[in-house]
Amino acid sequence: MSDVTERFLRYVSFDTQSEEGSRSTPSTDRQLELAGALSQELREMGASDVRMDEYGYVYAVIPASGRELEKAPALGFIAHMDTAPAMSGRHVKPRIVRAYEGGDIVLNRERGITMRRADFPCLGECVGQDLIVTDGTTLLGADDKAGIAEIMSMAARLLSDPGIPHGTICIGFTPDEEIGRGADHFDVRGFGAAAAYTVDGGPAGELEYENFNAASGVVSLHGVSIHPGDAKGRMKNAVLLGMEFQSLLPAAEAPMYTEGYEGFFHLDHFTGDVENARMEYIIRDHDRERFEKRKHLFRAAASYLNTKYGGGTAEVSVKDSYYNMKEKIEPHMRLIEMAEMAMKDEGLKPRIMPIRGGTDGARLSYMGLPCPNLSTGGYNYHGKFEFIPVQSLEKMTDVLVGIAKRAAVAPSV
Repeated sequence: MSDVTERFLRYVSFDTQSEEGSRSTPSTDRQLELAGALSQELREMGASDVRMDEYGYVYAVIPASGRELEKAPALGFIAHMDTAPAMSGRHVKPRIVRAYEGGDIVLNRERGITMRRADFPCLGECVGQDLIVTDGTTLLGADDKAGIAEIMSMAARLLSDPGIPHGTICIGFTPDEEIGRGADHFDVRGFGAAAAYTVDGGPAGELEYENFNAASGVVSLHGVSIHPGDAKGRMKNAVLLGMEFQSLLPAAEAPMYTEGYEGFFHLDHFTGDVENARMEYIIRDHDRERFEKRKHLFRAAASYLNTKYGGGTAEVSVKDSYYNMKEKIEPHMRLIEMAEMAMKDEGLKPRIMPIRGGTDGARLSYMGLPCPNLSTGGYNYHGKFEFIPVQSLEKMTDVLVGIAKRAAVAPSV
């Protein structure tokens, strides 16, 4: 078993599910267990400046392999320790399907849980590979323990082989990425890198430096409750007002109708009764100008209801969450070129694509650390059908080593 596979199987045994309602950092104490284990492992392999801060962030440095390479800009690699709240990550029971032959994979015969090829065409890309799967009762945790395992295996290789040329390499592991808080307390200055990569993507070969501009929107509707027998001309049903608000947004611009660079309005929560209702949205677009127009339309819909039904009927708030990192990466396209070349060296076909979501790298890019996103090799994140090929874990470890080597001779990042 390769070292990266062994590490991955060990890391998924830690239950590190984050919790959205929590006000602490990390949001769950169990993330600290993995943080402590990673810190100890980094010290044992010989990394420098290993520290875990009060928030559970783990930092370490791999010194340059030679005095002349100390002048090269320091390069960082970042992954997150938490798993998604969407499904339990406790008592993960992974197994390896050796030399997958195609067809369906029975995950749990007793419970009748099968990953069907018809439902997951991506399995067709993995014929002949060794697939790490779940037992159908938990997620796997490849998002993002695969990224952690690949970074740790890269670190071990660089530290044990002085013949591999590389500049200073900075390592960071963060909590709470899955609930949008992974960059909240990241110490960019203390991290020490001029630029970095998050290792948190999907199938091997994916490379991302564009993501959505994102905002959250909340609409509070205020109605008038009165006995329905006496309601004519007097009742205002807040739930129906909410439905009318939704009808004012473009019906074809909901997530289930969009792809690629297309943005959307997503109604995530809707609660209420006749007197009061609350609607929670996320607003997304890759293009900044279209993003601003979406927010304007959202506010305009509320204004329309207030004009029609009276002031104070609809209260709206819109809060920006993060922005497209593209404008922060474009001055540093050497980062993308190095990743592309390293992937090609390992026989992977780079696939540059926009992220239809967010990433810690986007926030970090706006905090002064240009940070595109690399694939880990995993599929079907956040659910019981999550899996990752062993070969992808190994390939992506090689890619990280290749990037470290190329960064040592790059004129700049």
